[in-house]
Amino acid sequence: MKVLFVLLSFLIVNSSINAQAKVITSVNDAGDVATYELDCSVKFQTLAKGLKYNITRHEFKGPELKNSYRLMLVMDGFYSKTLNSEMKISAVLSDGTVIEAKKTIEDDGFFDGACTLKIANPEALLKADIDKVIVHADKDVVYPLTAQNKAIFKKNLSNIINAK
Repeated sequence: MKVLFVLLSFLIVNSSINAQAKVITSVNDAGDVATYELDCSVKFQTLAKGLKYNITRHEFKGPELKNSYRLMLVMDGFYSKTLNSEMKISAVLSDGTVIEAKKTIEDDGFFDGACTLKIANPEALLKADIDKVIVHADKDVVYPLTAQNKAIFKKNLSNIINAK
């Protein structure tokens, strides 16, 4: 019985560790911009219940060889009517840092549930955890992250950073 329990536990842990996404690489026609992003063709990665994500890195060729990182957040079933023309989305990190983006509300007055955050320092994001994501709307909607989803996010971010 103990052997069965250990085997079952191993399979569950192994499947959760392997839940990270594959990295897709593409290069534009001119050959000066490479894009590395998580493969979301089957499903998006989950950051929290009702909150999915994708990470993209654009690598620009040239003398300064810069990288640009983006975190796209997709909120399942999140449609909010607001009185403002913009909505703010915040990712709160364990070290107190807040990454924010403002999203323009659609012409019909509804937020469609998708937003992209610019990641200025991806290495710092590897060191600190995202504790929660807050959508500031009619009322604040808070998405707390589990330890397992934080670990998978860090592995996916690391894979994007190190992709060649």
